[in-house]
Amino acid sequence: MTTVVEKPVAHSPVPPAGSEPERPDSMHVRVEELRRLRAEVHAGPGQRATEAQHARGKLTARERIELLLDEGSFTELEPLRRHRATGFGLEHKRPHTDGVVTGWGTVDGRQVFVYAHDFRIFGGALGESHAMKIHKLMDLAEASGAPLVSLCDGAGARIQEGVTALAGYGGIFSRNARSSGVIPQISVILGPCAGGAAYSPALTDFTFMVRGVSQMFITGPDVVRAVTGEQVSMDELGGADVHASVSGVAAFAYDDEATCLEDVRHLLSYLPSNNRQAPPVLPGDDPADRRTDRLADLVPADPSRGYDVREVIEEIVDHGEYFETHPTWAVNVVCALARIDGHVVGIVANQPLASAGVLDIKASEKAARFVSLCDAFNIPLVTMLDVPGFLPGVDQEHNGIIRHGAKLLYAYCNATVPRIQLILRKAYGGAYIVMDSRSVGADLSFAWPTNEVAVMGAEGAANVVFRRQIADADDPAAMRERMVKEYKAELMHPYYAAERGLVDDVVEPGETRAVLARSLAMLRTKHRALPQRKHGITPL
Repeated sequence: MTTVVEKPVAHSPVPPAGSEPERPDSMHVRVEELRRLRAEVHAGPGQRATEAQHARGKLTARERIELLLDEGSFTELEPLRRHRATGFGLEHKRPHTDGVVTGWGTVDGRQVFVYAHDFRIFGGALGESHAMKIHKLMDLAEASGAPLVSLCDGAGARIQEGVTALAGYGGIFSRNARSSGVIPQISVILGPCAGGAAYSPALTDFTFMVRGVSQMFITGPDVVRAVTGEQVSMDELGGADVHASVSGVAAFAYDDEATCLEDVRHLLSYLPSNNRQAPPVLPGDDPADRRTDRLADLVPADPSRGYDVREVIEEIVDHGEYFETHPTWAVNVVCALARIDGHVVGIVANQPLASAGVLDIKASEKAARFVSLCDAFNIPLVTMLDVPGFLPGVDQEHNGIIRHGAKLLYAYCNATVPRIQLILRKAYGGAYIVMDSRSVGADLSFAWPTNEVAVMGAEGAANVVFRRQIADADDPAAMRERMVKEYKAELMHPYYAAERGLVDDVVEPGETRAVLARSLAMLRTKHRALPQRKHGITPL
């Protein structure tokens, strides 16, 4: 029988604590790998691409998000996402994020969802994976009831991915429509936004643009030149000032990105997170009963003299602060968000400095959109009237002033938020009705002693009513003057509407803020139900 002698097993010296080499599959190695990967993703495609972005006068996607959100609050969603497309060399170029940074953070402590196109990757062009990231974020924003901000800097659909890229846009558009009036949606154009991509900003509540870097159009200059022969630059066709002053597509235009994003934060301070909440309330450190006697000097009693209605707004609202939308488009009407006694209000006011404050097609559309937005997000409305009527003219009639004016009328009639009308001076004809009169549902109507509410101005009315008397008179001019005075005395004196219950009270200009504050406080619990229906048919 053979005896087997076991040899002693050699043991390596035990390494001192903390010096044990990591195994390739250890957790610590994996964590370090993840950290390196995250650092690469955060750095993006490289320093050269970042320098090229800066050379265009533009910030990177992550720099923009840092300016928008509270410091350190951003949580990124799907940073490791990569596309799965093949063909045209795409299979060899699969950067993480796929050209869009998505996630959520806070603005002044309130939750906000944001996505930002990264122009350094595929020019920010939208492909299938890129779109799916945005779809997921939009669904989360709607489900959690928080605002959505899109920082747009993309070259449109990713051509190499064909129809799947187009379908990605369709998913964005359908979500824009579904979230409309549910959560605030804000688009910030910080680069090109062309073709179908431009329709998402058009579906959102507010669009911001920056001069020199933002362009938005359906067909670019090359296509325009080829089809119509017109020579036009990108800025001339769809730059910030064009859309802020000519087309009305953009609500705001700025000289730099930092100022633009700061005002996005400021706008959010006036808006609720969703349609089930009231707007944020600030401490009412401007006395609600503060006298506004300066108004008596700001507004001339003569209805033919102009003044800046923005000064009236400043005198009435808290600390004179307000946030005007579309300030350079349809300037004959002013639409602004402000606070009275700490509570947010939406103000619609005729602007006598521009076309005497007359309502036209653009002013009707601007005010109608603003009224609808305020109603959707539980913002009470204060409407300040000094309006001579609708703008007459063949051009206005042929371009549909009836249909466009009806948009404003429909918006007011459909609004269920507290609504207060304030008649500063003249309020003539259909424009008086459309600008939230008691007859279309205003909860309260107040007027200054300078008010004139009538079918038309006294001169025009006298020419119609007393036409025969004037024509038969020995001195037609003297007779016309006499009839004008008579018409004013009978039908246009300051208390005529109040005597018939169409104005609740005639108030001193100095009492205006106190009256509005008390009235808004009383109406804060207002509830009005609309008839059961799927939706109304807006006169588009």
